[in-house]
Amino acid sequence: MLMFLKGTGVVGSVLAIIALVIVLLKAVIGFIGFMAIAVKLIILFAFLALFASVGFMALRAYQSRNPN
Repeated sequence: MLMFLKGTGVVGSVLAIIALVIVLLKAVIGFIGFMAIAVKLIILFAFLALFASVGFMALRAYQSRNPN
C-alpha cells in the first residue's frame, strides 16, 4: 500500500508540474498578445499625432500667408 501511495505521489506531482507549465504558457501567450495590441495602439496614436501636427502646421502657414 505504501508503494502505491508513493507512486501515486510521483505521478501526481509530475501531472501538477505539467499543469502549472501549461497555465504559465497560457499566461505568457496572453501577455504577449496584450503587449502586441499595446504597441499597435501606441504606433497608431503616434501617427495620428504626427498627422495632426502636420495639418496644424499647414493651417498656420496658410493663415500667415493670407493677410486678412
